Amino acid sequence: QVQVVESGGGLVQPGGSLRLSCAASGFTFSFYTVSWYRQAPGKERELVAVITSAGDTTTYADSVKGRFTISKDNAKNMAYLQMNSLKAEDTAVYYCNAKHRWLTEFYWGRGTQVTVSS
Repeated sequence: QVQVVESGGGLVQPGGSLRLSCAASGFTFSFYTVSWYRQAPGKERELVAVITSAGDTTTYADSVKGRFTISKDNAKNMAYLQMNSLKAEDTAVYYCNAKHRWLTEFYWGRGTQVTVSS
């Protein structure tokens, strides 16, 4: 059974840090590019960060560059999003997406809520 499960969200003060985790099962994780998206209330879902299947290349949205770091551990079937210097505008539900590097096959998690507030 295919599963993508996010965890690690919560309430944090501005300037704080959180580490989101994405646990994958039921498919060959090492063949999949992983992306983190977020969706704030009343806004469209936006791409935050991407890491290639081998974990050797990353890209970031301008709004998080220098503050967020995406990583991938194929041995553990895990991906992570380290978020530092959090701002109120980072408040959103964060989603993990795994997409096959060659095929159109992809999977979404259900999301984890991140709230940045004092």
